[in-house]
Amino acid sequence: MTGDPRAALVAGYLDHLSVERRLSAATRAAYGRGLAELLAATPAVEPAAMQSHHVRRAVAKLRARGLTGRTIARLLSSWRGFFRWLARDHGLAANPCAGVRAPKVPKALPKALAPDETQALLDHAARGPLEVRDRAMFELCYSSGLRLAELVSLEVADVSGVLRDGEITVTGKGRKTRTVPVGAKARTALGAWFAARAQVARVGEPALFVGARGERVNPAVVRQRLGRWALRAGLGRRVHPHMLRHSFASHVLQSSGDLRAVQEMLGHASISTTQVYTHLDFQHLAKVYDAAHPRAKKKR
Repeated sequence: MTGDPRAALVAGYLDHLSVERRLSAATRAAYGRGLAELLAATPAVEPAAMQSHHVRRAVAKLRARGLTGRTIARLLSSWRGFFRWLARDHGLAANPCAGVRAPKVPKALPKALAPDETQALLDHAARGPLEVRDRAMFELCYSSGLRLAELVSLEVADVSGVLRDGEITVTGKGRKTRTVPVGAKARTALGAWFAARAQVARVGEPALFVGARGERVNPAVVRQRLGRWALRAGLGRRVHPHMLRHSFASHVLQSSGDLRAVQEMLGHASISTTQVYTHLDFQHLAKVYDAAHPRAKKKR
């Protein structure tokens, strides 16, 4: 921005971020890079004269360069802040970024394990009480589609009847409760953990799953341990707890086709949230079609 008369305004704004708003040097630098992109995309326009069509043209240029919608959204955020400051301290009449939106970010499909990958992950022998705990946690996540927060918040009292009834009640987002089934393998794993838990848990600890210190297990520990299990199973990719939830939804939907039931078991408020798994199901069906249909096979 050296030699550009607009650079003084940008420098003043960045000083404002440091002095008045006390933002970190890294945040200030990020805003500086964002504003440099704006000036580069609008080389002949003074900030005071900038209008919405200039900003839209700048967004189009950035998009043509291959920047993602998420990156452009971050840039627009820095631009809006700059023009708000110009309106407050330099009399700018209107924010030219008002009403300008970044390109829509395509919704990424959740990553699910294949059934054989799930089996490889969960069928290793558990050695010692902490691995018995791990298996119970992972089996329960996959069996019942639990979120990580739901898993670690479970208490012994919540699952006292699981071996008898084959179901548990969990508290999800918005403090909403739902009752979910627990499969046979998960019940077996929970039974083994009930027997081993006293070796680890502190006296009086209410949490179902505890860490090495005997207190409620930390979500970070669950992530770390699952990653270790995936490495040991030779899966060759990163596995996180939410992937077990995605796998549960995908596998149940593939087998049953009952989207509404999957919605209820996942605790989704809207079925549109659950519908993403129909795309996963279609991908599975498409692979079967490509492999089996005589007119679908590619010529070699």
